[in-house]
Amino acid sequence: MKVLLIGSGGREHSLVWKLNQSDLVSELTCLPGNAGIAEIANIVPIKAHEIEKIIKHVILKQYDFVIIGPEQPLALGIVDKLKDIGIKVFGPTQSAARLESSKEFTKKLCSKYNIPTAKYGVFDNLKDAKSYIKKMRAPYVIKADGLASGKGVVLPETLDGALKELEEIFSGKFGDASSKVLIEEFMEGQEASFFAISDGVNILPLIAAQDHKRAFDGDKGPNTGGMGAYSPTPVFNEEIQKIVMNKIIIPTVEGMAADGTPYVGILFAGLMITNEGPKLIEYNARFGDPECQVLMRRLKSDLMDIFLKAEEGNLDAIKELIWSNKPTVNIVLANNGYPGKYKNGSIIKGIEKANSKNEIVIFHAGTKYNENNNICSAGGRVLNVTSQADTLNKALEKAYEAIDNDIEWDDGFCRRDIGYQAVC
Repeated sequence: MKVLLIGSGGREHSLVWKLNQSDLVSELTCLPGNAGIAEIANIVPIKAHEIEKIIKHVILKQYDFVIIGPEQPLALGIVDKLKDIGIKVFGPTQSAARLESSKEFTKKLCSKYNIPTAKYGVFDNLKDAKSYIKKMRAPYVIKADGLASGKGVVLPETLDGALKELEEIFSGKFGDASSKVLIEEFMEGQEASFFAISDGVNILPLIAAQDHKRAFDGDKGPNTGGMGAYSPTPVFNEEIQKIVMNKIIIPTVEGMAADGTPYVGILFAGLMITNEGPKLIEYNARFGDPECQVLMRRLKSDLMDIFLKAEEGNLDAIKELIWSNKPTVNIVLANNGYPGKYKNGSIIKGIEKANSKNEIVIFHAGTKYNENNNICSAGGRVLNVTSQADTLNKALEKAYEAIDNDIEWDDGFCRRDIGYQAVC
């Protein structure tokens, strides 16, 4: 099959890496891709949000199957447009992708189908939002309703801080994403990311991971798109998975179908494991990044076969997926200054050396080749150093050794406490 994957991050590199192992894939292309993806797939310089250009390219090249990596093209309706021209595509339609593109939509779905989540209020003006938050207890949870690249959540610890954040958000801090704001009760517990695939009716559970959203060690600093992840995670056991499937995932898929918006694609449930049981924080309509990287390292089954059966409505034909039991970690190397302002263009060396080490795989995110064919930085999150070993401690040790001894990049930083919740 001629397959096109849309996206350019570490998530997409790991998906390309896994798809490249499938006997079902005869030709693999990615747009716009990155320097690492270019080593194993064809690259097309069209950006993921340039929907009309993508449609023209798909028609020209006559791909058999298209896979959508990031959230933005899903929210823009690329799946609907591809289906309109008869192309097989893996991902939810624009209306179904509202599970991610509108937090208000998801909250209403939760209320309708009794899916456990935090209590909340939705506001389209500063005055009402301030009035509501003054009745809440610290710490405060404030979210932009729309897409904000994983950064649209703030957790101020004081009322003055919360009021200031509301002012900044309604002044355009998150652009169009903050035309509406959600204020939620703070949930105590450990976060976990759980993934499942739906074909609109059938559901195939995947596995869980834990990521690290804050920029700095000790969960300090601003929220980011994610600074690292690991899997498996002790907080998410078989009993928790059964509860999540029965009380969150299954009611979501059945509710979406009942409401006329069947969900086909990845369901990424961000969860809080509380003393009252697991509760939904929010949904994403695609794989997580950096979680996808550890999932792809652990997955032994054919990813292309899974995507095909989901698109065809035959997901029930897959009885069981095969996973590696080895603990797997992903440590993100980010540009100094991320998630704020940073400079691009600095040269990165040692990636090939790190990749040659046993159980180390480097997935690129914000990278490109410069005019001298050197790999250089081209984004906020730049590299993903993934590692597997018999224990989580050993996997972490290998990953940090690769960062410290092999990769040469003076302009980057990483968190040094990835996996701290599970390290013995």
